[in-house]
Amino acid sequence: MARDEGPGADDDGRPGRLSRERVLATALELVDREGLSALTMRRVGAELGVEAMSLYRYAPGKTALLDGVVEALFLQLEDRLARAPTPEAAARAGTPAWRAELHRVALVTYQVCLDHPQGLPLIITRMTEVPLARRAPAVLRDQERVLDALADAGFDDARSVPVLRAFTAWVLGYVSVELRAMVDNPDEPDPAFRLGLYRMSFREVPRLRATAPALAERGGPEGLAAGLDALLDHFIALRR
Repeated sequence: MARDEGPGADDDGRPGRLSRERVLATALELVDREGLSALTMRRVGAELGVEAMSLYRYAPGKTALLDGVVEALFLQLEDRLARAPTPEAAARAGTPAWRAELHRVALVTYQVCLDHPQGLPLIITRMTEVPLARRAPAVLRDQERVLDALADAGFDDARSVPVLRAFTAWVLGYVSVELRAMVDNPDEPDPAFRLGLYRMSFREVPRLRATAPALAERGGPEGLAAGLDALLDHFIALRR
């Protein structure tokens, strides 16, 4: 992203530089702390110590600010991937490099979403509202990264499309389930009352009520990896 400069405030409160990166990072911090409903140009400006009008050269309106938060999340994903172990190490252990790369992308995406749970709904909703060609370069590079791995696996353009769709659906769907609201009363030590199981009809949903305590536990990276392997095995089998 371009580094435009302008007035602002450094972390210690002194006047500093204002840039698109800083505006988007501040917007993401605000969403993390107070949720999407708190995200306004006025609030981001207040966080940076500037008037809302000063932000319009970096994000010309609320919609652009929403897209900017998504961009900030994917830029963070790229930064973490740059520091994560490369797939070559896994390849030396017997896992194909392309498969290790998809696992690496899935795991880091999972970690970013867990660190920014308020951002996940925004990622999903902006995908349904923003045309592909209008998405931020960091978002497009994420899909290109997956397609590169699939090309290395021998999938041509036509065959890579359903795999890309399934990969995206699995990763975002898995994280959505991990982050679903389950706790009814966080101050209640008893698991049944903590989950509010007494509110659920034993006659209508007996199996769901019985499994709710287990559903409240996260599947973790292991569940993510197991589902991804099953998905990839399916598409590999279809090629034979």
